[in-house]
Amino acid sequence: MTVKILIGSPIHQKPDILALFLQSLQRLNTDKLQLSYVFIDDNTDEASRDLLKEFAQQNTNVTVLPSTHQDVYVTNDYTHQWTYDLVWKVANFKNAMIQYFLARDDDYLFFVDSDILVDPHTLTHLVSTKKDVISEIFWTKWTPGSVALPQVWYSDLYTQIKLAPNESIASLPAEEAANRHQAFLDEMKTPGVYEVGGLGACTLIKRNVLEAGVNFSKIPNVSFWGEDRHFCIRAHVLGFPLHVDTHLPAYHIYRSSDMAGALQFLKDSE
Repeated sequence: MTVKILIGSPIHQKPDILALFLQSLQRLNTDKLQLSYVFIDDNTDEASRDLLKEFAQQNTNVTVLPSTHQDVYVTNDYTHQWTYDLVWKVANFKNAMIQYFLARDDDYLFFVDSDILVDPHTLTHLVSTKKDVISEIFWTKWTPGSVALPQVWYSDLYTQIKLAPNESIASLPAEEAANRHQAFLDEMKTPGVYEVGGLGACTLIKRNVLEAGVNFSKIPNVSFWGEDRHFCIRAHVLGFPLHVDTHLPAYHIYRSSDMAGALQFLKDSE
């Protein structure tokens, strides 16, 4: 039986990174899968817009929706500069793609950021897990020289330490907190499927989750930064556990110095 997957991505990207992202999508294994694409073109670089047009011309199952926003999104070799307005603009884009998905008959929606490269077998593998919401792991050095961390967490904003109900990070001795964090990182480097409290950026979502009302809108009485946190809270409240797969790690092109690694990733995963 063929599984229908809609791949969605809001795109405001540098052309060299976008070209590799689209190349990564083109290489996806489609065995027993029917793939379609919906992109929101939020680019300010004409070369990036042309790349999306070319991709749409080469594939008959691509929809490119326009953006009416002209926000400035600054990225550099240190970090990405997100603002409140940018975060909730992206949330609105993702919600629009959810509505586009719900008007169709696809089985899954796969949200993937335009600076993420995926292994060709990612979708066939994630579907095989039969999870309602599951992300493929990737690792990022959020600042130059820092330790690479995964895009998943256990609780709150980005807590990557398991805590008992009566514990807090502040209540733990520093050595115990460090040991628990290292245990988490070691587990995330071990091939498997693990339940987590938060995830994002490379996520396969079953239709029933979105039909139940899980989306990226801001929860008014929650102050956590980032639309993915609000999505994850809704999913948990509505009874959909979140999982991460670590068999086929994706690659995050977070800064220009990651480009060499991106090219090697594409070569290694051919």
